[in-house]
Amino acid sequence: MTVRIQSEDFDAGAEIDALRKGNPEIGAIASFVGIVRDTNDGASVSQMTLEHYAGMTEKSIAETISEARGRWNILDALVIHRIGTLRPTDQIVLVVVASG
Repeated sequence: MTVRIQSEDFDAGAEIDALRKGNPEIGAIASFVGIVRDTNDGASVSQMTLEHYAGMTEKSIAETISEARGRWNILDALVIHRIGTLRPTDQIVLVVVASG
């Protein structure tokens, strides 16, 4: 299980490949990419700034992953959440879950 908070963009395909590489137990991968939109509740969005509390953010995300692992047979998981100023079409979050 990996949780990363970062300002840099990510390559979803490369991250998925790295997660599954060399693990023959993995038979399925589900992924989600969140993206900044240009509207929210009818209002125009030109940018958004995401802040976090170091340590607390990672702990909260890790707890959510642990809860999911308690409910389903998850072999591995990756969450990348970006911080800083993001604009429409920028990627915000990547969630990847691997199972048998």
